[in-house]
Amino acid sequence: MARQELARYLRERRAALSAREIGLPEGAPRRTPGLRREEVAELAHMSVDYYVRLEQARGPRPSPRVLDALAGALRLEPAERSHLFQLAGAAAPPAARPVRHARPQVARLLERLPGTAAIVTDAAYGVVAWNPAARALLGDDLARHTTNLARRRFLGAGRTYETSSTREFGSIAVARLRRAAERYPQDPQLALLLEELHAGSAEFRRIWQTHPVHAPGHRAKTLDHPELGRLRLNCDVLLVPEDDQEVVLITGAPGSRSARVLESLAVAATPVARETT
Repeated sequence: MARQELARYLRERRAALSAREIGLPEGAPRRTPGLRREEVAELAHMSVDYYVRLEQARGPRPSPRVLDALAGALRLEPAERSHLFQLAGAAAPPAARPVRHARPQVARLLERLPGTAAIVTDAAYGVVAWNPAARALLGDDLARHTTNLARRRFLGAGRTYETSSTREFGSIAVARLRRAAERYPQDPQLALLLEELHAGSAEFRRIWQTHPVHAPGHRAKTLDHPELGRLRLNCDVLLVPEDDQEVVLITGAPGSRSARVLESLAVAATPVARETT
């Protein structure tokens, strides 16, 4: 175990994380940047004394369970989590749950896509970031931070549309959810979603039994929008493999009416990408 390096890494990651980023009140100005040791200990469900000893290179070798709790408390990305385990001399087990927030640099990317509606989805098809054009196109329920495209597709939760690829997306969604179930078998939120879909949709149950396989890529679809009319759209998917997420880019053919509609949505909306935390 690289005790000194582990202590330094914990201090650095704590200093890089603000109270606002994890939903804590900032309160009075802080003498030093980042979270307090007490806040990290509380987030990781461990004693303050134990965490302080780790930061001072005086603590015992932390168990994988403790390391996983620290990775969650410090909002470590998958590569950072693996590095934490390496410093502690332990093998990093698979992540217990999907990453349910978009990296800031990915969320900012959505702001710089003129004429494009863009969203980021996690491994279970939860929408974790979007730009204003996507919200205008796909519905204001995005702003509630609870939109899940699989739930919307099979249970009619949120704003739904008739598209030329509705049936195809059913198989795509089930294939991705099956992969997620294999990767995150202990995630209670995913288990609850799958239970809800199995209970509420005979179509979902039928497709689940077929074990569909799908590779992300390009899809063209026609969308019948209640206010904007019929739109012919291109959907391209970019992968964020470190977080098991997908960036979905929705565009119209250059010069087409659909492209002009998307451009007008982007101009009319506030140019700030949103993300969940």
